[in-house]
Amino acid sequence: MLRSFNFIISAMALALLVSCSDSSDSAIQTTAPLRESAATDSIAAVSPPVSSGCIDAANISYLCGIINGEDILQLGTSPWLVVSGMNGELSNNLTINGKIHLVNSAERSFSVLFPGANPVLEQNMELFAGCPGPLDISNFSSHGLALQTQEGAPERYRLYMTSHGAREAVEVFEIDGYVQPTIKWIGCVPMPATSWTNSLVILGDGGFFATQFMDPTGSGMAGVTAGEITGHVFEWHPGGEVTVLAGTQLSGPNGIVMTDDERYLFVAAFGTHAVARFDLSSTPATKEMVDLGIAPDNIRWSNDGTLYTAGGNVTATCAGPNCGTGWSVFEIVPYTMTASRLTGVDETAAMQGVSSAVLVNDEIWIGTYSGDRLGILPKP
Repeated sequence: MLRSFNFIISAMALALLVSCSDSSDSAIQTTAPLRESAATDSIAAVSPPVSSGCIDAANISYLCGIINGEDILQLGTSPWLVVSGMNGELSNNLTINGKIHLVNSAERSFSVLFPGANPVLEQNMELFAGCPGPLDISNFSSHGLALQTQEGAPERYRLYMTSHGAREAVEVFEIDGYVQPTIKWIGCVPMPATSWTNSLVILGDGGFFATQFMDPTGSGMAGVTAGEITGHVFEWHPGGEVTVLAGTQLSGPNGIVMTDDERYLFVAAFGTHAVARFDLSSTPATKEMVDLGIAPDNIRWSNDGTLYTAGGNVTATCAGPNCGTGWSVFEIVPYTMTASRLTGVDETAAMQGVSSAVLVNDEIWIGTYSGDRLGILPKP
């Protein structure tokens, strides 16, 4: 990826889930069936009815059954996708706990990667001595994700995850992606109690930058919707404390990515419908913005070295994201900070509340913070 040029909601996850049934979609059955591994802890008991391989008038196909799949990452160039699963309430008043899903993008199938039937929790005390103990697998939310390939082992990854529930923390895992991926929890970094941490990016030393979307003890989501400054970027390095990166204050800081030389950060400003580029070569960081006209959520690099972001369309009468106005995927050129709309759907599509757009080969995979499916669109 050409990333260096010398110089990316828990309350929302409680929203009503849209059914994935054919009656709501006027769907056409396809030949790609939905399969969930019987060896994993099935979500069938708490999920709404699902259908396999649906497609609606917006020409978007679905992988149904993944609840609140907020973020999506690809393991290298393999067909495997790691998908988060935020906790929340379903329309039948049942609750669902956090999960990390494993999707086979070629077969259109998925299973629960974590916690699964036999979760492995082995704390790395050398790297994460400040972690107070194992993740509470009965009370967590799998939110923003970041992957780092391990040096000398291209099939092994560190997975960092922002999480809410029993504690506000960045939870850390190791994934062995050889053949059939496996996962184990290895530690955490506790985050401030006044933070609702959203997305993150991993640094070369194993540290991270992470976005504080809002302060849940302050103006909360109302402040984000009003365009108020509600958060910033956190910085953490192994052995150190969590600090605030000077000059990174935004309204609803959300998705975050970084250039390979660690000079430039790109951060979605959900509340003001823009993406910021921060130049970290100066202190405080300098900022340049590009307006999008959507409420941008996660940001991801494409294979062409551009940035993809997705979010609910913003209109004169709706500041988004839950107005039923449809959504768009934008592509941003990082060199020039120019943006163009790639694709999207209108309010008639069954999938709304989007949060991720990830390019996998010639398909754009779409995540949601409040729904029961992933979307798949052809790359224009």
